[in-house]
Amino acid sequence: MSTPDAVVVGSGPNGLAAAITLAQAGLSVTVLEARDTIGGGTRTEELTVPGVLHDVCSAIHPFALGSPYFSSLPLAEHGLVWKHPEVALAHPLDDGTAGVMHRSIEETAAGLGADGSRWRGVFGPLVDRFEPLADEALGPIVHLPSHPFVLGRFGLRAALPATMLGRRFRTDAARALFAGCAAHISRPLDRPLTSSVGTMLIVAGHRHGWPVAEGGSRAITDALASLLRSLGGTIETGVRVTSLADLPPSRVRLFDTSPTGFADIAGLKQPRWRYGYSAYKLDLAVEGGVPWTAEACRRAGTVHLGGTLEQIAAAEADVARGRMPERPYVLVGQQYLADPTRSAGDVHPVWAYAHVPHGYDGDATELVLAQLERFAPGTRERVVGMHVTDPAGFAAYNANYVGGDIASGATTVRQLVARPRIRDPYATAVPGAYLCSASTPPGPGVHGMCGHLAAQRALRS
Repeated sequence: MSTPDAVVVGSGPNGLAAAITLAQAGLSVTVLEARDTIGGGTRTEELTVPGVLHDVCSAIHPFALGSPYFSSLPLAEHGLVWKHPEVALAHPLDDGTAGVMHRSIEETAAGLGADGSRWRGVFGPLVDRFEPLADEALGPIVHLPSHPFVLGRFGLRAALPATMLGRRFRTDAARALFAGCAAHISRPLDRPLTSSVGTMLIVAGHRHGWPVAEGGSRAITDALASLLRSLGGTIETGVRVTSLADLPPSRVRLFDTSPTGFADIAGLKQPRWRYGYSAYKLDLAVEGGVPWTAEACRRAGTVHLGGTLEQIAAAEADVARGRMPERPYVLVGQQYLADPTRSAGDVHPVWAYAHVPHGYDGDATELVLAQLERFAPGTRERVVGMHVTDPAGFAAYNANYVGGDIASGATTVRQLVARPRIRDPYATAVPGAYLCSASTPPGPGVHGMCGHLAAQRALRS
């Protein structure tokens, strides 16, 4: 076997994006994957009932279509088909109503009543300028901007605590709709910069929707792998890298690993890197679907559970203090509504995970089910299969998910700005070795930008 120019450790979306970027530049590339299947956070398996397809980790992909790199790739030619639900997102409240986000900002605003004009005012200008915003925001925070005006407009919103920006809205529905998006940042919502992720998710949703991949998230991996092979790249599975000595000689090495994972491989002192909230996930096989009280939830690809802005903020604050909330914030995916190929007859996959304290070792199954029952009474009676993944299960599934942190690092202000460091965030202390995981800018999400930008940095060297 010939010696490759580049070796990439890890076959998640970022590892594959890095490999493709290098191959596009004419380098010979080999990807090494520890498991028998590729994919990282984009795997799909039959976890409950035969024929019912569950996304093991990442499921809904707000940034995939708007990713400056993914949008440049011919992934459709390699089998990737994006599907959209009728409703992008719904956020039910205890009175049976729900805040509803459609791909159309006008349709969303029309459904928010008194807050419609405010919703357009906060998010509309950024929706209109999403492409230059994505160029700025989906990369290192500290950089010389090419579009300073649009970045500044985003920054005025992103810098605010989510509780503060959320209170610009008067109705519980609009406040909760924003809070549920903001809570994706996995930090107490009264902290600075916690409006950033929610704002980007909403703007991306109004520009490109919140799509799913037909056949499951593994279809993203399969398309990236197919493209890489068409460029001459190779992928080897079942190869666990525990030290640099395990790697073949190459000009450059990229690691789709966490900073602490790379330190273990390289034999370096552990870096100053904190991990954040953990995930506790239920994969449910539900006969007939979830019987939501709010009708819009029955058509929504994503449903956020947690009640009002204030209730979500209280739950997230508990998690940050290391306490398991009685009513946790829960993200629910109903991908089958856009992609019926995931179901088996009238039995449908439902994806639900809660934010729990880092390394939580308790049983949160009933708490997650109780949140479903709160907004969809009778759900338990429809469940015909269930698979539980606790924080330890996530850590065992993917070495990057330390303690069950599926974001590969706490989203503190320091680690948002320095992810994992301000200067040259992709480079490491080992010459010719670079990090390309979700622990680098711009952070978690299926967009491939971490891998692409790390590979570009490697090519410049």
